[in-house]
Amino acid sequence: MTITLKAHPSLYSAFDVYPSAKGAATHIHQAAGTLFDRSGGGLLYTLGNEELPRYQREPGNIEILRFGGLVENYLHRALSFSAELSKVLNSGLKDSLKIAQFRDPWSGLPLLRHGEGRFPTIYEVNGLPSIELPAAFPNVSAATLHKFLKMEDECLARATRIVVPSTIIRTHLIRRGVSGARIDVIANGTYTTEVQPRPAEAPARYILYFGAVQDWQGLEVLLHAWRQLQDLPNLQLVICSSVKSRRAKAYQKLVQRLGLENHVQWHFQLSKEQLAPWISNAYLTVAPLTECPRNIEQGCCPLKILESMGAGVPVVASDLPVVHELVRHRENGYLVAPERPSELARALRILLEYPDTVAELGQAARQTIENGFLWPQANERLGKIHMELLKEN
Repeated sequence: MTITLKAHPSLYSAFDVYPSAKGAATHIHQAAGTLFDRSGGGLLYTLGNEELPRYQREPGNIEILRFGGLVENYLHRALSFSAELSKVLNSGLKDSLKIAQFRDPWSGLPLLRHGEGRFPTIYEVNGLPSIELPAAFPNVSAATLHKFLKMEDECLARATRIVVPSTIIRTHLIRRGVSGARIDVIANGTYTTEVQPRPAEAPARYILYFGAVQDWQGLEVLLHAWRQLQDLPNLQLVICSSVKSRRAKAYQKLVQRLGLENHVQWHFQLSKEQLAPWISNAYLTVAPLTECPRNIEQGCCPLKILESMGAGVPVVASDLPVVHELVRHRENGYLVAPERPSELARALRILLEYPDTVAELGQAARQTIENGFLWPQANERLGKIHMELLKEN
């Protein structure tokens, strides 16, 4: 299949599947949409899968091109993704670009090397492979990690501007030698939502975990805490995983070992529209992030926390610096020590006994979102950077 692309004024590239149920796809939708709105259209280059088309045209002078190679090995897939982007740029696109934004080194290096300074670039640092990949692939070699660091350093040094969603990430990058003057902190956002109709299969009373299932998310901690709450009648844990069921097999087996089969309900890869009623009708949600380099050293801005708060549902979250940027203990949520199932169970037990307090926390959480964490507010800040760079170019 031969694809002829337009001469676009902007490009947004991300080594992520888009669209998908994962939080990364939500961020891509917002950030790429803002870029294309400010520049008058553009090309979105992302990963694909077996279900998504290789190419599609969208309203507003927007095209989506997805990497078509279904390569199993992560590193080989990343390198192939990067090589294809180089071909796209060399086909003539780099001559029309006025601005580009990227989320990862696999996207950034082709843009920075082939662009040769023709257009400004924004490196959107939401995560760093040198920190995140060892958690997903424990056997990754020191030599490979060193290569990742060098790739990240080149992107950090050569990008015109850097945007991060957390002050923790900003601090990490400054420690790595990046000038703070080049780094803008723009937190993730969400929308406030009204109460949704209860899902037909929803338990009468349930606590919700939703999102991905990497080790750093702390789902194992939550399951061990849940085992300590089995004396409470008519209570279920609902897990809405953003990934396929096979990616959660280890946790499903843990549920069996803990004897929780009748106390945990699973759902997989729900769309935003399907997930919203589960969030809206939850008693509360849980974000049991672990105390690991990804959360402590690198930092993050968890969409699951923001989306729950936007629905007026308070979050019980790990007491970590990244969470402090969103949640204030007993004001708009509840914080517990990370990786301590007994403390998490105790906090849940207390909150289950005080529904009025939970309702008050939920109202305060929604107000927090309205006061500074709405997507239009985040996009306005990002859009100002786009306009500054377009004017300079």
